[in-house]
Amino acid sequence: MSSTARVRTESGSAQPLFALYSLALAAVVFGPLFGPGCLLLRDAVSTPRSFLTDSALGLGDAAPRAVPQDALLAVLSPVFGGCLVVKVILLAALWLAGWGAARMVRIVLPSLGVGAALVAATAASWNPYVAERLLQGHWSLLVGYAALPWTVSAAVRLRQGSGWPAWSALAVCLAAAALTPTGALLAGLVAVVTVGVRRIPAALTLTVLVSAPWLVATALSGAGTESDPAGVTAFAARAEPGLGTIGSVAGLGGIWNADAVPGSRTGYFALAGTIVLLVLVALGAPALWRRRTNPVIAALAVLAVGAVAFAAVAATPAGLDTMRWGVDHVPGWGLARDTQKWIALAMPGYVLAAAAGCAWLTRRAGNAVVPALVSILLLIAVLPDLAWGVSGAMRPVHYPASWQTVAAAVNSADDDTDVAVLPGGMFRIFPWAGDAPVLDPAPRMLPRDVLQTGVLPVRGVAVAGEGNRAAEAEAALLDGAAPERLGELGVGWVLVERTSPGPLGDSARTLAQLERVHIDDELALYRVPDASGEPADNRWVAALAHLLWVATLAGGVAALACGALGGALGVVLGVVRRTDKA
Repeated sequence: MSSTARVRTESGSAQPLFALYSLALAAVVFGPLFGPGCLLLRDAVSTPRSFLTDSALGLGDAAPRAVPQDALLAVLSPVFGGCLVVKVILLAALWLAGWGAARMVRIVLPSLGVGAALVAATAASWNPYVAERLLQGHWSLLVGYAALPWTVSAAVRLRQGSGWPAWSALAVCLAAAALTPTGALLAGLVAVVTVGVRRIPAALTLTVLVSAPWLVATALSGAGTESDPAGVTAFAARAEPGLGTIGSVAGLGGIWNADAVPGSRTGYFALAGTIVLLVLVALGAPALWRRRTNPVIAALAVLAVGAVAFAAVAATPAGLDTMRWGVDHVPGWGLARDTQKWIALAMPGYVLAAAAGCAWLTRRAGNAVVPALVSILLLIAVLPDLAWGVSGAMRPVHYPASWQTVAAAVNSADDDTDVAVLPGGMFRIFPWAGDAPVLDPAPRMLPRDVLQTGVLPVRGVAVAGEGNRAAEAEAALLDGAAPERLGELGVGWVLVERTSPGPLGDSARTLAQLERVHIDDELALYRVPDASGEPADNRWVAALAHLLWVATLAGGVAALACGALGGALGVVLGVVRRTDKA
């Protein structure tokens, strides 16, 4: 057997180990969410049932940031339950991030041992970026993060002449990442820089196809093309203790929200965690430099350095000015304002370097087990509170029964009017959901569009949103306007979330003139008389864009399944032929 064939055989035989190890890491992080209930933490809003509203298709006033995520949940939740779907997707993302990293190492650097690949899996799964995005509630962004090493593996297979199986794998990676617009851009960029020049047009075409839901929604609604420049400063990367901004983002931390940070990163222990990660990466950097003629390794290294530099420079005064100019003059530039999230692009390069660093330690120690074990334990030890749902912050919650009651009441009415919600603002603090603020679950719980202003309070600054009609409806309620004003705005319902603090203004004057449909300790639902509304135009166009995304994902999965089935059938036939000859 040739050395190349031997490496491939050993790599294939190690895949079950990589999968099981990564699943174990994911299970330790996922922890409390194995229990019944829903994930409800900051931006993570899962509900038992959601509906295919205009907003779920990206056709509301707000920018289509959760497209096609919300539509997928609306379709699957009646069958499987929306809370279960979100938890399964999140667990899969945590699992596949580590497994994909180990697999990528064995494909890009096949001479490295199993221990080095396990270190790569740990570095990809157990780092500040994962912890902070979990605490911020960005479960669907982590799907795009997890797709990155798999995208690299598919690109390498394409370079090796794998043909349609590799294209199918790439299509699946890009479509899975495109659960959110940011994920599509992350995976698309990785694909473009790794597939090779002559395949770039095809990779770009695939990226556009899987991005159709949010691209079409943006074109139809016009929302999301303009953003508040105040968001640039509010969402800039943040310096952690002892590290500064550059050290924070280089260590895969530095999220803008200081409240979405594990306890171990709030003090100078963050410095120790960053040192461990960067030392391991630095030890492997010379090995990658010696392989710089490998275009994939070179591209991932440039991408890693560029992602860290972008996030760090964008937080400087000059960088902030440049970003504000982009928000003012470039349509859609607001998508880039959370600059720290783009350091996900550094992950593939980091894990390759970490694996190479472990291999260097192995050669120096003359032992294949101890360096890998020590590296893994150190990576976990410097971020201990990622375990068990980031120290229990991610735990399942149970909605009070009144939410189902008001959803049923709204669903029983035959109208196309929208829902306005009190108190004012988009974030809630419920006594049954913990101390952290959460996005209002009403837009995903109710079978009508729920008007949201999109205003985000960040670091004491109110970042303006895109929901002009929602802002008018909220102002009318807080000013105690006549019900006719709500009807003019297409508002047929008012939901009061009574256990959450927030501004109510003179809304009692308006509510007194409405029909009370339901009230209990948790919620109150009112009907606005003589209100009328119409569904958004071109829903069918948005639906077709979503179907295109589904077709790309399903087609890629089907092609891979057929290839695997064909390979298995070939093995069986080969055994039969050899048996007959014998």
